[in-house]
Amino acid sequence: DVSSRCSSAAISGLISGEAGLVLRSRSTDVYQNLALEDWIDANVDLQQRSVLLLWRNRPAVVIGRHQNPWTECNLPAMRRAGIPLARRRSGGGTVFHDLGNLNLTFFTSKKAYDRRRNLKVITDALQQLRPQLDVQATDRFDILLNGRLKISGTASRLCRKSSYHHCTLLHSADRSALTEVLRPSCRGIQSNATPSVPSPVANLLDHAPTLQWEELLNALANQYNTEFGFSAAATLVNPEDESAFPGLGRAAAELRSWEWTFGKTPKFSVQTALDLTDNRSSVRSSGRLHAEVKNGVIESCELDVPADWLPRQLSGELSGVLVGERFCRHRAAAAIAVLLRFESGELQNRLHKLCDSVVSVMG
Repeated sequence: DVSSRCSSAAISGLISGEAGLVLRSRSTDVYQNLALEDWIDANVDLQQRSVLLLWRNRPAVVIGRHQNPWTECNLPAMRRAGIPLARRRSGGGTVFHDLGNLNLTFFTSKKAYDRRRNLKVITDALQQLRPQLDVQATDRFDILLNGRLKISGTASRLCRKSSYHHCTLLHSADRSALTEVLRPSCRGIQSNATPSVPSPVANLLDHAPTLQWEELLNALANQYNTEFGFSAAATLVNPEDESAFPGLGRAAAELRSWEWTFGKTPKFSVQTALDLTDNRSSVRSSGRLHAEVKNGVIESCELDVPADWLPRQLSGELSGVLVGERFCRHRAAAAIAVLLRFESGELQNRLHKLCDSVVSVMG
């Protein structure tokens, strides 16, 4: 077994010592593990050593640095299931993590950055474990099973002197949850944000039913050593240990914040129809919303609603209270509630319907 317990000596090995290190995170918190990646990148001399970090998360959706969460994931479904959203610092597309998915992060100097060689570690390990598996890396740096089913996707971050390349590896992930949460929650968005490229996926366990976690982790660590000429034993590390990773807790808190997760979304606009049909009558009515959103905050908002359905003054006031608010159902609903208090009767009912339609657009 290539595992050993985490120790202060092992942590000091991050700073000096072995040319190659294999680390396994004890945390299953997505924010802690993403912060651990950034900590290693910032604090380890990657000119002198390379690191392979192996980590898993409890269910979470992780978007790329330049993506729009409203177009990438089903925010209402995630809220209902208690699944958090995280924005990583690398580019690439949106992924669903759970304990059936393994994440691998390869840290090197920028000069030694080589995604194809990293993926070779994975494909070689899998072929040694189960020679019948047909696994190959693609030009997009995915790994496909049987030439078409995606079992691994890639993203990376290049800094001035260092780099990291991370990828997923689907062992036994919940594919129904993956399908449910990786679909848009907001219609009518126009944006230059990086879109994800959907692909059919598979779990390794579907094609290699006896493949155990420890067997897989050990094979990957051993193949990493073989490929790069290292002799590292895998070391368990705990990102919650501030004495070992000073400042990591603060970095994880930043990754949890609304300002990072939603506020870093590239500027976008929303143009969509609003259904204003009253459930109590058969009269159909509709309106349109046009909003510009920057840093997650509504910069401008226009509501086009039939004047015989709601006086223009009221739809104008609703637009006004939304400007400057986050593009967020909770904040928008709170701002709108103040406006609703000043109306009564049928006007209040209609304003309420319009408000519900607008808030539903925000996921």
